[in-house]
Amino acid sequence: MAGDEKDGYYCSICGGIPPEKIKIRRVLIDGKETGIDQLDFIFESVSNVHPPDDATAASEILKRVRKFNYVPTKKEALYAEGLLKEYRKWEKEHA
Repeated sequence: MAGDEKDGYYCSICGGIPPEKIKIRRVLIDGKETGIDQLDFIFESVSNVHPPDDATAASEILKRVRKFNYVPTKKEALYAEGLLKEYRKWEKEHA
């Protein structure tokens, strides 16, 4: 791994994300396990916003998930549903 906090970290061999910096969790989306990168970071960020309702929470989660992951447009509602369920579990664990 090369780089630093200021410039970011990268693999010194391929230039991609170093394996130890990938933080993927599996979430059930449309009945299938789907890997979502940086999910704990995303949930913490959404939690700091204190969304007033489920629709706002789902919107905030999706907005942040898209920064690190591909979300198919046709499955956006299914992603929102699955991610919101996972967020509610995360909230209980971090209360």
